[in-house]
Amino acid sequence: MNETIDTTIPTEKIYKDRAFWLGTFLGGPLVAGYLFAENFKALGQSEKVKPTWIITILVTVLIIGGIFLIPDDINIPNQVIPIVYTAIAYGLFNKYLKDKVDEHIKQGGLIYNWGRVILVAIIGLLITIAPVFAVAYTSDTIEASNISTKTYGTTAKHEIDFDNSNITDTEIDEIAEGFRVIGFFDLSVAKYVYAVKNGYTYEISISVIEGIENDPEMLQAFVELRNQLDDYLTNNNVEFKLVVDYLDNVVKVLK
Repeated sequence: MNETIDTTIPTEKIYKDRAFWLGTFLGGPLVAGYLFAENFKALGQSEKVKPTWIITILVTVLIIGGIFLIPDDINIPNQVIPIVYTAIAYGLFNKYLKDKVDEHIKQGGLIYNWGRVILVAIIGLLITIAPVFAVAYTSDTIEASNISTKTYGTTAKHEIDFDNSNITDTEIDEIAEGFRVIGFFDLSVAKYVYAVKNGYTYEISISVIEGIENDPEMLQAFVELRNQLDDYLTNNNVEFKLVVDYLDNVVKVLK
């Protein structure tokens, strides 16, 4: 008596383990969610597709929101975050899909090629970064609309740029007067500074030459200047940020 063995070859294509690693690393968490959802459908676990997408969207929002909340003075290498969420996605693949994927391949089931994986990764990346750029552009536009400039002096035109959403004209006038009294706003060379108020602290960015952070003598001059202005502005503390070329390039903070 001959026994009939069911050797039906699966007709659905799936993504294998290395596709999860490469696709997630290149395309982000949305791509990981897509790969999980597609595999669940192909392997007859359609009930897991909707929860997968819900979790994926929540995780993506949390990651993007977390990136925006990282302080500027904390320097995290660009590769760290993608490596972390890729490793998590790969671990979840091993836990929930590896055995079924191995069985699918063992039965002769097909897998998607690398071209498909890379295309999915690129599309996922574009979908992810589009809202990020939109938020960044909107934030920059709003921030720029809040920037005001006041000029002081008749000979040398000293300028103070400031965020008028959190610091008043009166406070800027007081800072300018302090700079005049201690001699920073003199009659010879125009000075350009940027001021913002953080709680009870005036954070004042001053443009300096490159390498000043390694020159103790020049730094001491700014330390004394900060101390004098701090003494003059008795109601608030003063913090100097020495910047080179642009505001985000802070080379030294004096408190």
